[in-house]
Amino acid sequence: MATSGAVSFSPDVGELVEEAYERAGLQMVSGYDLRTARRSIDLMLMEWANRGINLWCVSEDEITMVDGQGAYTAINATPNVAVSILEAVLRTDDGDVNNQSDYDLARISRSTFMSIPSKLSKGRPTQIYVDRQQGEIKMNLWPVPNDVTQKLVYTYIRRMEDSGPGGTYDPDVPDRFWPALVAGLAYNIALKKPEAGQRIQMLKQVYDEQFQYAAEEDREKAPFRLYPGGYS
Repeated sequence: MATSGAVSFSPDVGELVEEAYERAGLQMVSGYDLRTARRSIDLMLMEWANRGINLWCVSEDEITMVDGQGAYTAINATPNVAVSILEAVLRTDDGDVNNQSDYDLARISRSTFMSIPSKLSKGRPTQIYVDRQQGEIKMNLWPVPNDVTQKLVYTYIRRMEDSGPGGTYDPDVPDRFWPALVAGLAYNIALKKPEAGQRIQMLKQVYDEQFQYAAEEDREKAPFRLYPGGYS
């Protein structure tokens, strides 16, 4: 028996919604059923942002320093709305193959930043305080930059795109997360439908298992080593 030789399975949001309704023991019969399912998908993707780092949502951006300016706003243009800042470095001599260097910026807390008495001191920034506000993320550097050729390079988690109107858009998740997406949607649909109440516990267990499988696979696979010694 021969295999198909194809790996083109790519269901759109409408097909994923149909599968979720079937798992909940229901049938999608109206436009409202699709609309409420899309709303559940969008809320669930926001929930996933709170569960940890989703690697496909990690992006990089850079900002050119302004002399004497210590506060900068992370990228905030749709669809790449920044949800959280992961890492930040100060880059000097950008583009110079011989001299370009990246210097790690130590992340500090709000209280530590507030306790700095000389917030306008100029120099090469060594610390960063990330201020997460509704609608934007501010990055405060200390000391404030004194060299306009330096750049702030940072990685951030972007918000996942909405499921979109209708049911013909692809979900903004990699295929390895489709089982978790369908399982989670089936669970959320069952919460809304009294006739599916007896399946809620089972669907919740399947959802948690599928998300755990996907999250454990969606991680950086780099060696981690500990060496004896340390500070003397």
